[in-house]
Amino acid sequence: MKEGVNKMKRKKIFDDVEELLNNYCNGCFLYKHHRAENGRRYAHKFCITTCTVGDKIKAIGGKLS
Repeated sequence: MKEGVNKMKRKKIFDDVEELLNNYCNGCFLYKHHRAENGRRYAHKFCITTCTVGDKIKAIGGKLS
């Protein structure tokens, strides 16, 4: 029974992350700008370290551990 609850919580967490990605990250102007100016790796690093949406995703992902 406990394992079923954990799977439901994990699914909810993944759904939350997917919702953030779909609502905010798809078509992001800053990502496109940084990718064009500095390359894909820089743009990805910016999203992970500087962007507020990236911070939210990291916080939600921390609940998986």
